[in-house]
Amino acid sequence: MKAKLIVEISPSVSLSTIALAAAARQTGGRLVCILPETVLAESEKIIKDSGLKDIVEFETADPSELLSHYRNIDFSLVDCKNDDYQRFLKLLDVNMERSVVVANNLVCEKRGLEGYVKGMKDKVEVRSMKRPIGKGMEITMIGKTNDIEKIREIHHKTRSTDIKRKACKSDWVVKFDEESGEEHIFRVPKSI
Repeated sequence: MKAKLIVEISPSVSLSTIALAAAARQTGGRLVCILPETVLAESEKIIKDSGLKDIVEFETADPSELLSHYRNIDFSLVDCKNDDYQRFLKLLDVNMERSVVVANNLVCEKRGLEGYVKGMKDKVEVRSMKRPIGKGMEITMIGKTNDIEKIREIHHKTRSTDIKRKACKSDWVVKFDEESGEEHIFRVPKSI
């Protein structure tokens, strides 16, 4: 989806942070990682050691104050271990053309966006699904109806088998793990 602005709210740097930073490098974007100041030094070291220092921007203030500075977020990941996570989800200013919001660690009765998106307009479709991945994850896709339909088509065709699907400027590689029930979708740029 060529995300230019990726925002993560997390209690610390994780493998997800490294994966998002690597994705930002691929798209020429940037990752803003909002985390507590107490883990900043350790987090900076981990990112520096991974070779992604130039991609990640760390912020340590209250996420509810910082989120107003970021507009048209293309991809966001919110760790829902924090009690204020719902407030953070509702403060996200997402790109209405095409964006993804992931709410992670939705244990027990915790709920994610469930389709609520700040400033949603009629031309936008919101698709939200909660999966029992890890400790519970909700993925909300926001975009034009035809973009969502393309994603649904890929999802529908790959439910029971592994396939490789061609897209305009990239290949979609989909792997479905029968044992865990997890579906992994990767977008790989075509070789020139």
